[in-house]
Amino acid sequence: MQSLPALLLPVLLLAACTPDMQPAPVPPTAQGGQCGATSIQRLVGQPATVLEKMKFAPPTRIIRPGQGVTMDYSETRLNIEIDRSERIARVFCG
Repeated sequence: MQSLPALLLPVLLLAACTPDMQPAPVPPTAQGGQCGATSIQRLVGQPATVLEKMKFAPPTRIIRPGQGVTMDYSETRLNIEIDRSERIARVFCG
């Protein structure tokens, strides 16, 4: 007959190998937040050239197709995403 610890060892090892069932926290994909994206949602669909006449408080980044960006989240950073047709596709905090 095996001892109780020897019987429990396989169960404990399997439990340690299973992934955590709770998803990792994901930053909100806020359209407003503290960055002011809500107030400029009207820009979505406009040509990217309209941005040339506008001033934005930092931190702001304009993201073009294929451009590398950091994946860190900042609720105060305004992101303006431009699509391949040079139109504003998305305005969001992050």
